[in-house]
Amino acid sequence: MELVGIELEKPPNIPCLLLRESAGDHRILPIFIGGPEAAAIAFALEEVATPRPMTHDLMKDLLDRLGARIERVVVTELRDSTFLAEVILAHAGDVQSVSARPSDAIALALRFGAPVFAEESVLNAAGRQVGRAVPEGIVDEFKNFIEQVKPEDFDS
Repeated sequence: MELVGIELEKPPNIPCLLLRESAGDHRILPIFIGGPEAAAIAFALEEVATPRPMTHDLMKDLLDRLGARIERVVVTELRDSTFLAEVILAHAGDVQSVSARPSDAIALALRFGAPVFAEESVLNAAGRQVGRAVPEGIVDEFKNFIEQVKPEDFDS
């Protein structure tokens, strides 16, 4: 999967993460996420340095110090309109799977440069066929979102 961007669904202006199949039908997988998670993803994409580490940056620093790495993220299930994901971690020759919200998992994957996958059953249930082109307006909306979010908005 590749991250297309984040758009704001109108109304009620809820961020929607858009993933697209890299091969096959190039279906779009829309996942509604929270504002802070959208900002964490946007900051990672734009390589924004915050005055203090945000949660996902802290998690990356902790995993780095422990010698662990994220191998991949998988959106595994759609249960009762809620997406579930797994973060696949490798450490000292051991591989572990940790349950996570897709938005948090993707925010971490971006920081590690790890690939994102989605189970075929999830794509069959929630994927939207839109062809190879990015739906019109998504890129502009995502750029506007990034331009409006500032690191100090999350400084405690």
